[in-house]
Amino acid sequence: MKILIVLTSHDKLGDTGEKTGFWLEEFAAPYYVFKDAGAELTLASPLGGHPPLDPKSDAPDFQTDATRRFETDAAAQAALSHTLKLEDVSADDFDAVFYPGGHGPLWDLAEDVASITLIETMLSTNKPVAAVCHAPAVLRHPKTSDGTSVVQGKAVTGFTNTEEESVALTEVVPFLVEDMLKQNGANFSRAEDWQAHVVTDGLLITGQNPASSEPVAKALLAKLS
Repeated sequence: MKILIVLTSHDKLGDTGEKTGFWLEEFAAPYYVFKDAGAELTLASPLGGHPPLDPKSDAPDFQTDATRRFETDAAAQAALSHTLKLEDVSADDFDAVFYPGGHGPLWDLAEDVASITLIETMLSTNKPVAAVCHAPAVLRHPKTSDGTSVVQGKAVTGFTNTEEESVALTEVVPFLVEDMLKQNGANFSRAEDWQAHVVTDGLLITGQNPASSEPVAKALLAKLS
């Protein structure tokens, strides 16, 4: 079982002067769900190398068992610091792909040609694509063979408009995940803000927010089994 984890390379939070990147818990929790299930993991990002961590996600309030485990895991940290360039990765080599969130993907992975091609290839070859929180942004442009959005008519979720409002970034982000998915014809569902919510529809597995990261990973494993 080979799973590709694709992280953002984008570190600027719009014009705010603040940093962003990937959200630590949304990487760490799925990483260990996959690892403990015996999966062979490969990490990639648009620029390769060490992807930027959203500094807010490293704050004490956001630490979990998984993030604390990661802090003391030299092998995992080495893997994170040496991600492959996404354009050098082939969908043929993997059984599934998982995208952690953080605000970074809104700027780079949502528009990245290699990511778009990867998702289209995975889905067209019957391989699942999973994304959590802001990472369903990566579903903005991929199309099916007939030219329609891969989310059209699909049940999905992602970071909600009200959650974005609550972190006061509605006017900073390039687009709102919920709005984009609806505009692309998805059947968007949600739980209350910050409550875990995971939706599986065919090969697409999406989670609403950080609380959904571990359940999304487990849903992906269930799909692969």
